[in-house]
Amino acid sequence: MISKTLTVVNPSGLHLRPAGVLSQTAMRFKSDVIIECGEKRIIAKSVLNVMAAGIKCGTEINLICDGVDEEEALKAMSAAIESGLGEM
Repeated sequence: MISKTLTVVNPSGLHLRPAGVLSQTAMRFKSDVIIECGEKRIIAKSVLNVMAAGIKCGTEINLICDGVDEEEALKAMSAAIESGLGEM
């Protein structure tokens, strides 16, 4: 299991479209991908869970990847979040 702390940078936070981009990225990997935001633990492969978390711009999250391709998953997920999920 590996993790990385990131800040959500896209201006509108994780609403439907960026949540979809994030979830589709997570689904490319066999590893479990979890987003920790405060007390919440969100399964990143579920668009509805990501949207329902209400994560806003500037929010610090902890991204956790656990599985056979965890390093690749963490790298891809981090790159997607840091690039603004297509909104920047």
